[in-house]
Amino acid sequence: MLLGRVTGTLVASRKEARLEGLKFLLVRQLDIDGEETGGYVVANDAVGAGVGEVVLYATGSSARQTEETRDRPCDAVIMAIVDQWEVGGDTVYRKD
Repeated sequence: MLLGRVTGTLVASRKEARLEGLKFLLVRQLDIDGEETGGYVVANDAVGAGVGEVVLYATGSSARQTEETRDRPCDAVIMAIVDQWEVGGDTVYRKD
């Protein structure tokens, strides 16, 4: 699993039939200190995340392990919205 911040949305009106009904978001990967690393990914949203939220996402074959993405051609999926995380006893992030 990877940490990321939802930075935008993506709409594709023409797509493979098995992608119908899926919501896509742009996610920028975060490092352990909460800093953006520069990489972006288009991820299917399985949990109702929104722009600006910090999320956990998976890529590769793991992205097809949720109920929503099973047997669908997805390479990234958002599977959790982060409430907070701590490193070494210090809170790095807390959702407002």
